[in-house]
Amino acid sequence: MSDNKFTFENEEYRRTYWHSCSHILAQAVKRLYPEVKLAIGPSIDEGFYYDLDSPVSFTPDILEKIEGEMKKICKEKLKIERFELPRAEALELMKDEPYKVELINDLPEGEVISFYKQGEFTDLCAGPHLDSTGRVKGNAIKLTSATGAYWRGDEHNKMLQRVYGIAFPKKDQLDAYLKEKEEAKKRDHNRLGRELEYFNTVDVIGQGLPILLPKGARVIQTLQRWVEDVEQQHGYLLTKTPLLAKRELYKISGHWDHYLDGMFVLGDPDDYSKDCFALRPMTCPFQYQVYLNRARSYRDLPMRLGETSTLFRNEDSGEMHGLIRVRQFTISEGHLVLRPDQLEEEFKDCLDLAKYCLDTVGLLDKCTFRFSQWDPANPNNKYEGTAEQWDEAQRVMAQILDDLGVDYTVGIDEAAFYGPKLDIQYKNVYGKEDTLVTIQIDMLLAQRYGMVYTDKDGEKKTPYIIHRTSLGCYERTLAYLIETYAGALPTWMAPEQVRVLPITDRAADYAWDVANKLKKKGFRVEVDDSSNTLRYKIRGAQTEKVPYMVILGDKDMENQTVSVRHRSGEDLGAMSYEAFEALLKDVVDSKAKK
Repeated sequence: MSDNKFTFENEEYRRTYWHSCSHILAQAVKRLYPEVKLAIGPSIDEGFYYDLDSPVSFTPDILEKIEGEMKKICKEKLKIERFELPRAEALELMKDEPYKVELINDLPEGEVISFYKQGEFTDLCAGPHLDSTGRVKGNAIKLTSATGAYWRGDEHNKMLQRVYGIAFPKKDQLDAYLKEKEEAKKRDHNRLGRELEYFNTVDVIGQGLPILLPKGARVIQTLQRWVEDVEQQHGYLLTKTPLLAKRELYKISGHWDHYLDGMFVLGDPDDYSKDCFALRPMTCPFQYQVYLNRARSYRDLPMRLGETSTLFRNEDSGEMHGLIRVRQFTISEGHLVLRPDQLEEEFKDCLDLAKYCLDTVGLLDKCTFRFSQWDPANPNNKYEGTAEQWDEAQRVMAQILDDLGVDYTVGIDEAAFYGPKLDIQYKNVYGKEDTLVTIQIDMLLAQRYGMVYTDKDGEKKTPYIIHRTSLGCYERTLAYLIETYAGALPTWMAPEQVRVLPITDRAADYAWDVANKLKKKGFRVEVDDSSNTLRYKIRGAQTEKVPYMVILGDKDMENQTVSVRHRSGEDLGAMSYEAFEALLKDVVDSKAKK
């Protein structure tokens, strides 16, 4: 690595720095606990980790002890040296490290087998690394957590302990990072969503199958109704299709061959003497049946089909996370069947619709765009179609994205098995990225299902298909909304929009009159007529992130006014009921982000 790359802002150097820290971590562990067996220790997008087979549980106290040893190793300024060995000698060197032996045995013949040595510690590694442990600042290292991790990510293998860490060249950078992470924890939907009673999980129901509590269910219902109305304005036809189907439907589409491991199957998939069903992991083959209901002509196109669709995917247990990664979820799924000459215009409308929805809920500013393409080196195992078909689909999509001025990155081997796609990406508070919305071009599946239309010339033609979502997975969207707004959702989508707080028992009847009038206008209102003090009631409403509090006392009853307070602490003062209703209606109707 040249000298001009020795800056932490440079990703290559940063990765090298963190990779070297993972070796310092492993060396510290081996000094303190020689019986521990080493697995792997890479750098990651944010820091590093090392997987360890240890009889010692890595509690916070133990992690602190390891940190202390890491600081010592940094102060020792041990030279880090790379060397290579033939396979037999490499196996002999690592004979007491079974995971390293397995890795060596899995290397192809002729592969370079390299090691890095620092003091008494040697590790199998491809590198690169810094030239000395002294390059790492010991007082700017923090071991952040220890979790379980299956060896090689396979749940059939042994569970190891994965120790995560972070490091910076300066302590003030570490302090700033840790402060940022503390703030992230406060916004973490997995904690905040449970505290605010949006959702919970139950062991006897299963991992990745959250229960939406009344608040969470109300928010998602509000979003679904809104999206369905917006899609109707864009010319979408509403469909309702089954949650499961026989294997034959999925075999036609190719999902049975390409996605079977990710499906929940009811029956024996290999017994063709009996019917075998599967819960749907996607809606496309079901919605195609709407198109196939009767003969179609070019005048019927484009046909835009939309559905609030519940899907089921058998995600790995290690991937589950709150509402972001689940096994059952609901999505604003849609499919457009169209002529080739309509492709760019319809793709643009799909993108505009997704951007409008994401902007309205307040997520668009932090979204990024990824052009997900196939991997030509892996065509037979994962992808349908020929290289020529994929080149054409990706050429067309690239042209559309460039015409629309979309600023995107390219993701190789991220495409669907039937076509390229534009993924709209979003990161949670910890920086983990997931796909929120996707728009896919499909030139293959219509032919598999025999979907044709009669063109102007009387000839039968095969249409193109766009697979798309408007807002994506509602559960994931709710998670990001909780994190973005720290639980204080905008009034229009908040599960409770107004809480009426009578100061005295005398004001209770008036409070209920005000609340019932607001309810009749469609607002979501609760009354706290408990015997608690007003201060306690206000604090409770603020803690639960209720946007507006209406505080009613004797003077309000006498003047027939309402005293209004916003959850931000702003006192809006006394006003007529009619003025407050108008204010509330304007905030809700405008979809204001407050």
